[in-house]
Parts: sequence; C-alpha cells; structure tokens
Amino acid sequence: MSNEVKKPSANEGIKTRSRFLRGTIAEGLQDTSTGALCHDDQVLLKFHGSYQQDDRDLRAARRKFKLEPAYIFMVRIRLTGGILNSSQWLTVDRIATDYGNGDFKLSTRQAIQLHGIIKNNLKSTMRDINLAAMNTLAACGDVNRNVMCNPNPFQSAAHEEVINTANAVMRHLAPRTGAYHEIWLDQEKIISSEETEEPIYGKTYLPRKFKIGFAIPPHNDIDLFANDLGFIAIVEDGKLVGYNVAAGGGMGMTHGDEETFPHIATVFGFCTPDQVVDVAEKALMVQRDFGDRSLRKHARLKYTIADRSIEWFRDEVNNYLGYKLEPARPYHFETNGDQYGWVVSENGYSHFTMYVAGGRVIDKPGFALRTGLREIAKIHDGDFRLTGNQNLIIANISPEKKAAITALMEEYGILRNHDKTGIELGSVACVALPTCGLALAESERYMPVLLEQLNDVVERAGLRHDSITIRSTGCPNGCARPYLSEIAMVGRGPNRYNLYLGGGHAGDRMNKLFRQDVQGEEIAGVLEPILFHYAREREEGEKFGDFVIRTGYVAKTIQGTDFHKNVGNVTGDKLEEPELVNA
Repeated sequence: MSNEVKKPSANEGIKTRSRFLRGTIAEGLQDTSTGALCHDDQVLLKFHGSYQQDDRDLRAARRKFKLEPAYIFMVRIRLTGGILNSSQWLTVDRIATDYGNGDFKLSTRQAIQLHGIIKNNLKSTMRDINLAAMNTLAACGDVNRNVMCNPNPFQSAAHEEVINTANAVMRHLAPRTGAYHEIWLDQEKIISSEETEEPIYGKTYLPRKFKIGFAIPPHNDIDLFANDLGFIAIVEDGKLVGYNVAAGGGMGMTHGDEETFPHIATVFGFCTPDQVVDVAEKALMVQRDFGDRSLRKHARLKYTIADRSIEWFRDEVNNYLGYKLEPARPYHFETNGDQYGWVVSENGYSHFTMYVAGGRVIDKPGFALRTGLREIAKIHDGDFRLTGNQNLIIANISPEKKAAITALMEEYGILRNHDKTGIELGSVACVALPTCGLALAESERYMPVLLEQLNDVVERAGLRHDSITIRSTGCPNGCARPYLSEIAMVGRGPNRYNLYLGGGHAGDRMNKLFRQDVQGEEIAGVLEPILFHYAREREEGEKFGDFVIRTGYVAKTIQGTDFHKNVGNVTGDKLEEPELVNA
C-alpha cells in the first residue's frame, strides 16, 4: 500500500471543528429566516439522528416562484433489536401527527423513521422521543449505528441472552458527547477533557458509518452479512457458547465507479459471550485507525479489508484485544425472511408477525393499519418488535389480552393483511422519492405497482406460496440491501433500474447484474418467462436464486461490459457457505 499522506475529506474537518458534534446547531435552530441548517450543521445533525431533506415533488413549483425548497427533516429513532413497548409506540404515533407527515416508517435496520418534520418542530420531536425513554443519538453519522438483532422472542432459548448482549454493545459504543443533551434537552454543558468526552471515538469519530448485527441460526433475518461487523450465535446442546465473528459487509456502491462495490462479510473467528463487547470495540477501533479518511466513498470497513485482507484485519483485532480469537465454528443459515402469523411460546404468551408494505405505518382506504395498531397499543401489555425486513411483531401478548387484541386485528384487517403471495411477503423497499436526496428513481412508491403485476404472474405460474425475496432501492447505496436478494431493482434514473438476479435465499450470497437500464413498466415482463421456467423445471426444494444461477440466466458480461469482480460469484459456480477464516 502507498505511504502517501492524503488530504482528509471535508467531513473530517467539520468533525474536528465541531466541538464533539455541537457545531452551530443550537444557533441554527433559532434562525427563522430559513427552514434549513447550514451545510456543516447538516453533516453534524446526522450524528444526532436526523437528516435534512426537502420534498422533491414540490421542487419545480417552488423554484418557479423563487421560493427555497420545502425543507423537512427525517428523524430516526434508534431501537436496539427493534424493540419498543406500547407506551413508546403510542408516543411515536402521536409525534407523527403532531410534528410529522401523519405516518412513520419501519426501517430495514429495525429503527423507526419519522418524516416531514419542519425545523421549528425538530427540537420538540427530539424532546418527546427522549421523554419516552428512546433516543436518536447515533442513529445516523460516522459512528456505530443501530445494532440489529433477531427480533423473535419465541425462536430460541438463547434469544434473551443475545438481545442483552446486543444492547450491551449498543450502549458501550454510543457516543459520549454531551452535545445531544445540551442541544435537544437543554442540559448544561459539563466541562470535560477530550479523553472523557469521546474515549472510544476521539474528536473525528469514524471514517464512515459502522453497522453491527446479531443473528441466531438457522434464521438470518437481519441480513448479517451486510454488516461491517456481525455476530453469529453458536448454540450447542441448547446453550449459547459464543459467536462466530464476521467483518467487511456493506451494500453501498456508485454507478459507473468500479472502485466501489457491495460486499458480504467474511467469518474470521469465534469469541465467547463475555468477549463480545471487547471484540466489537476493538474491531471498531481498527477501522477508526486504518479506515480511509480522504475519500468517503472508500471509507467503509469493507474497503479497508479489501485493500489489506481479512487475515490482516483478524491479526489487528487480535493485537488490539491482547488475545487471539478462536477458530470459527460450523453454522448454517436457511432463510432471511420473516415467519408470518401466530406463534405461541411455551409460557402461553403469543406473538403475531405481520406484513407491513414498505414498512409504512399508515392508514389507507380499506386498511386503517396505523389506527388499528394504535388501538392495540392502548391495551397491549407486551411489546412491539421491528424486523429487519420492515415488518412488525406484536409480541408477548398475554393470555388475558389475546382475545381483545385478536378482535382488534380482525376489525382493522390486520389478520387478513398477511394473506399475500410469497413474493410480496419477501419484498423490501427503501423510501427514495420524494424525500431522499440521493434517490434517482422511485422505490417505495414503485414496489406496489410492480408487485401487483408480479402477483398475477406467480398466481398463473403456481408460485403463490413460494418465498422469493425481492428488493428495490432508488439509488445504488443499497439501504434495502438489494444485492443480497433473489430479485432486485436498483435505480439508475427516472423510471430506470438495473435488474439483479441470483442472491442467496438465506442472504449469504450476492446476486448478479442481469440487465441494465430497464424501464419500470418492463420489469414484470422480463421476469415473467423466468418465473414460469422456474415453476416448470426447478429441482426439489430449489430456491429461485439458486435456479437462475444453475440454469445460466446470469452471465459473466452484460451488454459487453464486465461486471465488477467483487460483486458476487459472477461465474455461477457451485454454491458454498461464506468462507471461514480461522483465527
């Protein structure tokens, strides 16, 4: 590697000057002459859990009348493992009415996103979130983000121990700066040294965002391999003995830039339960010290590992730890989807996993989902759990409340809502237009149109009950983890998408580019003959992603252009588990 000292990116200077994320956010909130914050404060605001956006549907009209864009803010609530109680659910619902655009979104990382908040209401929104014992700190920004964890309380006896460990990691890696409480909760600034202000991050934090997830085989329902750092629970004879550790996942890329690519994490060792927090800290610190701070599109851990090797990373983590990780242990994933419908635990408590289209909690004609969940929350004495697929579990329903909650689910159509085709139940879509500033094409608003067309296809093909994962994003940054699904659309421009096929059904293999620049209305027609071919000639138990590789639908080249060597197995070779690198 070159020893050349490169100039830090502009964001590094913003962080350095920010006084540990304070900047001039407090002053900017008081400025009534504009609905926006200055550029530097927009960068810092992300660390506090909010993005400045504008309604892109209104841009042209406002520009015509020489008005500034309709600035709004997205606020993301950080929820480790996606768990919140009924009181917190009601708070979110109320905030969506009082300050937001009247609905809210369950994100692909088990967080909640509130949209449409104007600057004058931003502080009140943050205050009310914190009063409900939730917060937004580190939900965005160059820090460890929301820690994902298998959300199913009924799946494994080890679940409670795993979620407690995920919580411990989240707490330990949270920023220590007092800026958040000073700006949003009006607490006095406490004079502190740099070492106590941010003992793990320092004043420049990380080169880019850092994502951590926990999964419990055989279910990979949080897409563990898309994370910078992943912990795979190893359960032997009913006891959690430790975790395989994986590193280097990340979905973002840039169209036309072969130096950027999505990548899945590699398993490189094993740690005991009491070592997890230490391992997470030291892995993060290696990236803090060696990640690229000059080019942000090259600043994720996946590029640090690609430049140096997973063996180098393992050795550095071991050096930081002062002890060696053990060799990785065998494991097996079977699916990364959600298990819909009712499950009753041994203690008599019930759990209902429901499909939420696009993760959007909203009332629509004929289906008052938001109202129904609000009424359930008023009497529910258990909790709500967000899945990594934008769906929702009404969890820990007590025997005493089950009849009343079931009646409300029937009244508001929730029981009927998960009676969908397998491809619809396997769908995920990012927000994209009109609020995301990076969107090149529609996603959340496009997915229902495509699914209506594909539902007709799978019904005619006899595939109604077959689980097929399909994901859509409005740009190549990959918020809905499209590169891991069996079918994916990635926006290239207005109503234009790259179409990918062949991801692993368990989220353990990346897909391949099948066709470039497909018009949105053409995609169902492109997929129809492939789905019918699958219905006719699949082997026993063969998943759609495996079928399109075996039958050669995905080639090495697309229209004469070589697909990037790092993006999946472009040759369609024999399927294998992700590589194990022994410690």
